[in-house]
Order: sequence, then C-alpha cells, then structure tokens
Amino acid sequence: MRLLADETTKLLRGCELFDGVDEAGLAEAARLGAARSAARHATLFREGEPADTFMVVVSGRVKLTQVGADGQEVIVRYVGPGEMCAVVAVFPDAAYPATATAVEATRVLAWPRSEVERLLRRQPAVALNALRILSARTRELQERVRELATEKVAQRIARALIRLARQAGRRVEGGVLIDLPLSREDLAKVAGTTLFTVSRTLSAWEADGIVSTGRERVLIRRPHGLVEIAEDLAAGRNER
Repeated sequence: MRLLADETTKLLRGCELFDGVDEAGLAEAARLGAARSAARHATLFREGEPADTFMVVVSGRVKLTQVGADGQEVIVRYVGPGEMCAVVAVFPDAAYPATATAVEATRVLAWPRSEVERLLRRQPAVALNALRILSARTRELQERVRELATEKVAQRIARALIRLARQAGRRVEGGVLIDLPLSREDLAKVAGTTLFTVSRTLSAWEADGIVSTGRERVLIRRPHGLVEIAEDLAAGRNER
C-alpha cells in the first residue's frame, strides 16, 4: 500500500504529535514513515512487547486493550484517523502498554524506532508533544479508575457511550450514531462490567427511548438522557 506524499503530509498536519512542526519537518516525517494495512481483527502490536514502532491511523479504527490482574480484557480507548497509537515508542526502552487490534480494515503510517529517534533529534517539538499527550492519556486512565471505584454501573455505561460518541459519533436522522463496530461485549469491556449487565441496561434504555441498538451498532437517540444518567441526575436502573 502506498500513500501520496501530500496525503501523508496533510494527515500529519492534523496529528497532535506534530503540532508546531513546520512543513519541511512534516515532509521529512512523511518520507520516513511506511504505510501498512491491517485486516479486521488483525493485531498491530501486543501489550508488553518492546515498543519499536510508532503509528498514526490513516483510515479505519483500532482498539487498544489491556488485560487486568483478574485476567479480564478491558478496552482502554479507540483510535481513529489522524490519531496515534503507540506514542510510547518515542521513548527509549518502552514497552507497549496495550494491545492494538484493527476493528475494521485499517491503514496506518508507521515509523520504526530508529526513524523515531531521528525525528526527535531534528524536531524537538515532537518530544514535547509526546510528553503532553502521555500526560493527557494518564489523566484519562486515572479518571477511568475513579469511575470504576466510585460510580454505579449505569453511570459507567453512559459515560462509555458518551466518550465513544465524542470519538466516533456522527449525526444521523434520529440521533448520534457511534460510527464503529461496537458489540455489547465490547461496551462491557469499555465500561468494566459484564455482558449481561450491559444487555439489561441497554434494553431498559431502549424502552425509554434513550438509545437504539442493533448488531454492532448503537444509536444515541437522547444524548441528554445519557448525560443525566452519567451525572447521576436520574435514578439509575442498576446497582454496581
């Protein structure tokens, strides 16, 4: 798979990691990157492996998962076009903190560790941006841990749907469609609960007209209704 130079430069221009990098720097980064493709369900890298490649998603979507101490898989976040995965590869001796799996046919632009080091030497802004991004991701994970420890399961499911709508939502007739393949099992892994609980909760919300679900599809019909549940402004239907 090949990407045109101007297509790659345009992609990097909108990428958070390359914020503040001039056109010459973007062009250099584009030259150093290699285009890759991944079929649906293909693994791009695994948790714990040496982080030897940095990637930016060109098209498609990737999910990042971790395995907890209890052996249960948790979906940490979804990564879409123009977003990064494996940002830790900009630092030496790092390991991938999660496993990356394509949730649909996906294209990425990848830089091996040696090229990442060259970019960092020539573009200090990239290193500063990486630190800022990692800090934001750390705060996000801390917030997720707080939710798991303190919130009712209905709140966690509502917050998960709100996050996914922000990341991959698009306006359609009747509401906001989460535009990625999302099964109830996936949602359970995002919210840190069971498939049974997610199914029961979504069925109740469908009856209330808050959401509509199908095979790997979630349509949010009343976003304000989800916000009320997430903020515990309405009575929850489930116990933690």
